[in-house]
Amino acid sequence: MRFSRKPIRGIVPVALKLYNTMTRKKEEFHPLQEGRVGLYVCGITAYDSCHIGHARSAVVFDVIARYFKYRGKEVTYVKNYTDIDDKIIEKAGKLGIAVPEVAERFITEHDREMDRLGVIRPTYSPKATDHISRMISWIGELESKGIAYLSDGDVYFSVDKFPDYGKLSGRSLEDMQAGARVDINEKKKNPLDFVLWKAAKEGEPWWESPWGRGRPGWHIECSVMSQEYLGTTFDIHGGGEDLVFPHHENEIAQSQAATGKQPANYWLHNGFVRVNREKMSKSIGNIFNIKDILEEFHPEVLRLFLLQSHYRSPLDFSHDSLVEARQGIMRLYSTLQTIDEGLARIEPDQKQSVLTEAEEKLAAKREEVAAGFIEAMDDDFNTARALGLVFDLARAINAFLGEKSLRLSLFGLEILHETRVFLADAGFVFGLLQEEPENFFRQERDARAKREGWDINEIAELVKTRIAARAARDWSRADEIRRQLAEKNIVIRDTPDGTSWSFE
Repeated sequence: MRFSRKPIRGIVPVALKLYNTMTRKKEEFHPLQEGRVGLYVCGITAYDSCHIGHARSAVVFDVIARYFKYRGKEVTYVKNYTDIDDKIIEKAGKLGIAVPEVAERFITEHDREMDRLGVIRPTYSPKATDHISRMISWIGELESKGIAYLSDGDVYFSVDKFPDYGKLSGRSLEDMQAGARVDINEKKKNPLDFVLWKAAKEGEPWWESPWGRGRPGWHIECSVMSQEYLGTTFDIHGGGEDLVFPHHENEIAQSQAATGKQPANYWLHNGFVRVNREKMSKSIGNIFNIKDILEEFHPEVLRLFLLQSHYRSPLDFSHDSLVEARQGIMRLYSTLQTIDEGLARIEPDQKQSVLTEAEEKLAAKREEVAAGFIEAMDDDFNTARALGLVFDLARAINAFLGEKSLRLSLFGLEILHETRVFLADAGFVFGLLQEEPENFFRQERDARAKREGWDINEIAELVKTRIAARAARDWSRADEIRRQLAEKNIVIRDTPDGTSWSFE
């Protein structure tokens, strides 16, 4: 959907602030290059279907990238795929297929679901296995500096050699060592040391290296790929809250130890998703996959639900919450439809050359909401507050167009059009309202018919029969069909343009 960059009157530009996990406070955002933003987000480990937690992270950072673009920034967005890992190897064994085949299967599934969710493809989507040689070089550099050591075919990072270890998560090395709950591993000098290179086991994929055949550890992948596409230091590194420790902590340690520079200036993390107030867990069985959710709900319903809470807050997921989100997105599309119909049918009063009181009120509301929208998004991407403002504007629009004595001045249609443009702009940022209202409602109607056991063709045939009965002036038959459909909450609308149906 196209969006405008026409400045809204009354908006005073302010600095965008974001919460930096590293400093534990909101900071003004200053990119390394004016007008450009480098963003790296940790992607999936491709061994299983994506769930609601993956959806939250994907949508959160998609909206962040969209907002930067909306504000006129050039965004380089990198999100990787981990396509070699213990979990992928284990899944390949269970399925009896090759490791690359497993990874490719779930990467393809992930991409398909992200497309359905309206997540804009990142600028770069690198795979770990395409960067093995650089990982080997990096590990070699750390070893030559005495920061990494070889132990029985594995190479480990020595956390004792990095004094700032724990600065992202706020943990001290002493406390972590005292409370470490790790399996005894005689290969390690310190229980907190993490693996950079794993010696190959029988039947596992491997690459040649100075330390023998093996494969990279998980943490080294992101350090290499982020710097490959964004440089030694870039603007923002993002991911889920669960990645703060140990993944991002380890990324910082190995990157800064190798280059002497911090990898990212700002660290952003989205909160956990809970299901009916319980943490998601495969052992509990409360994992909800994206593909299953989208069987029942339109993708924009899921997006709206995910954005109704601040991205750093924990998010409680339930079926009822999606039903409420569905009602919300339908209200917004209904407002769009009402505006479009108004723009198409309302003729302005040629004698009214100044704004009416109602038009002035709507114009003021639009400017107030537009300014508040920018203010909310500049305040650490507060989508919850920004969405609330959009719903306020929708109510004002409906009230304006619902007036029985509505009359528009010569400038009234322009006010209405500008309001429609703002909703399109906000829709671009949120990834909502990306369809024509008629198409959206048709999809919702057909999906509900399917859920409630109605055959679309059967409904269409009944409507067709009713049209024929009305043409033959068989009012009794026409009324009988109307009642039959009404029992299923199906409403018939007879207009000069024809007959249509929808659910109540």
